[in-house]
Order: sequence, then C-alpha cells, then structure tokens
Amino acid sequence: MGLPQQMHALVFDPPHGLRMAEATVPRPGPGQALIAVEYAALNWVEVARMDVVHRPGDIVGRDSAGIVVCAAKDGSGPAVGERVAGFRPASAWAEFQAVDTADIAVVPAEVDLASAAALPGAAVSALQAVRRLGSTLGRRVLVTGASGGVGRAAVQLAALAGAEVVAAVGAAGRGLGLTELGASEVVTTLDNLSPLYAVLDVVGGDTLTAAYELVEPDGVALSIGSTAGQVVSFDFEAARRRGGRQPISAFAVSGPFGPDLAYLLDLVAANRFDPQIGWHGSWHDAGTAITALLDRKVRGKAVLHLD
Repeated sequence: MGLPQQMHALVFDPPHGLRMAEATVPRPGPGQALIAVEYAALNWVEVARMDVVHRPGDIVGRDSAGIVVCAAKDGSGPAVGERVAGFRPASAWAEFQAVDTADIAVVPAEVDLASAAALPGAAVSALQAVRRLGSTLGRRVLVTGASGGVGRAAVQLAALAGAEVVAAVGAAGRGLGLTELGASEVVTTLDNLSPLYAVLDVVGGDTLTAAYELVEPDGVALSIGSTAGQVVSFDFEAARRRGGRQPISAFAVSGPFGPDLAYLLDLVAANRFDPQIGWHGSWHDAGTAITALLDRKVRGKAVLHLD
C-alpha cells in the first residue's frame, strides 16, 4: 500500500491559534527520511511566541518521534521501520514529517516514543549549554526556570557533569522532584545565595540580572531563553568593580541534532536521564496543553499523542 497524498496537521491560524487542517504529505529530499509521527512535544518558544516563529498556515512544532516509512534516497540515516526521534522547525504536529537524517536518532528498544519525543528541543539545548560551561566538577551552577523542560534537563545534565546544582523556581510547588533529579538546593529566590561558577538562565529579565551578579570571577552566564518576556538590564560598572571577567552570552542550540539526541536516548535507556513528561494527551487537546504550559502548570515537558 502506498502512502496517502493528504494528512492531518495542526497549523498556525491567527488570531485563533491552532486549527486542525488537511495538508499535503511532505516529499522528502535526498537526505531526508519520512517519519509517520506518533508523538510530538511542545516547546515554550513555539507556543508562547507562535506569531514570531510561525507564519499563518505553518504546521506547528519541532520535536517528534515515530516510525520511518521512507528512508533517505542518499542512503543516509535509518531504515524503513526504525523507531526514531527528530527535530525540524515548523512541521512536527502532523501525521507525517520529513526530517534531515543528520537531525534524527534511532530510539533504543528500552525507550518509549513519548519519552523520545520530549528530548530534541529542550534536552539537546540543555546538553549543549552544559557543555559550553566547560568543567563543572565540584562547582556551583545555578539553573533558573528549573521547573520547565529545558530547566529540568539542565539540572540533570549539570549534576551528571559533577556540578553542585542550585535549581531556582518561581514557586515551591514547581520545584517538586528536582532534588531527585540531582539538584543540591532548590530555591524560590536568589537572595542570600553564595557565589556561583555559572548560570544557565531560562527566565531572562530581572532574574538574569540578579543571577549575573552572583557569578564568580572567571565564571560564566548563559542566557538560554526568556520565558519572563522582560528586557534584561545590567550594571556593568558594578561588574567592573567585581573584576569584570564574568562573560555573559546568548546561547542558541545548533545542529546537527542527531548525535546529541542519540547520546540523550542512551542516557534514558540506561535510566540516567528522565525526560520529565508533565503533561501527556491527545493532539486533539493541544489547546489544553498549550494553556497549561503558558500558565506554568506543567512541570517538565508536554507531549502530544497523534491518535
């Protein structure tokens, strides 16, 4: 039986947000595999700033997991029938997705596809950010916004790298489970914290400003996101008086995603990393998932089942 010509997909439909629509099944390029999507995940930026990252009519979503139904014509990547996870902008919330084989990883038998779908955007971002810090063995690392998908991944990965992790959350209830993930300390305020080697900031705004002031000489601060939606301001004169050696950088994840995704999937298979799915439901309830995520009611990742 051949593939269908049409598929269902969730598309960006301003001003309403999302609409279930019919779309053409994508035709993969030579270096792409076609995936029958079973699960897709939500990322904060693609739902909180949908009008910025998507155009009207775009299929929403970046993270997916499913089964390869057409292997890449150039011979790269997984074979037909393989269970895979992948990343590609604006195309995941659909029954079929064409993904570059460089951004795909085969899912080990021990890992379910829902867990695999939760990894690409958030966990790969956290992994690359932790690596950017260099050696963190025995050093204090602050993770802000630690209750979300990127934050919970960063807590785990920094702890695996030997850091003493301080996890900052907006409310005490949001910090549930972070100690079990490796956080040495869970805080709801940055007041009275002792100096830190590094900051992995997901919140931005005043939180990043306050966190930067805690960084030790020769430490580093990385801005991974800005869920607060605030402009960041710094007193660089005060920073100069502290020694002026603490760099601050805007971090952006980079491809290819495949190798890092494969590494994370192996950690999940070995029970060394938990994807932290805080909401799991049908893609017909995507609006409910989006509202829960934006209202800070999801601890970790939200995953859609394309049922």
